[in-house]
Amino acid sequence: MSKQQLSDPITLRLPVEILESIERIATISDRTRSWVMVRAMRLYLAGEGQEILNVAEGLEQLDKGEYEDMDDVIAQVEQIVRGSAA
Repeated sequence: MSKQQLSDPITLRLPVEILESIERIATISDRTRSWVMVRAMRLYLAGEGQEILNVAEGLEQLDKGEYEDMDDVIAQVEQIVRGSAA
C-alpha cells in the first residue's frame, strides 16, 4: 500500500472541549489526534461540505448558461409518462 501524500503542517485553534474530546477519542482508540481530526473532517466533507461544493458547482453552471428550462423538463417528463417520447 502506498503512503498517502500529506500537506505541510497547519495550525488550528479549537475550543477546549472539542480538543478534549479529540484527545479522549484518540487515547481510547489508540490513534493519534491527527487521525481523529482527519477522520472528522472527511465525514464533514462527505456530508455538509459536499453539499456546499455541489451548490457552488450548480451556481457556476448557471453562470455559464449550462441549465435546462424547467418547463421543458416537465414537458419531456409528461411525454415519457404518456408514452409518446421520441
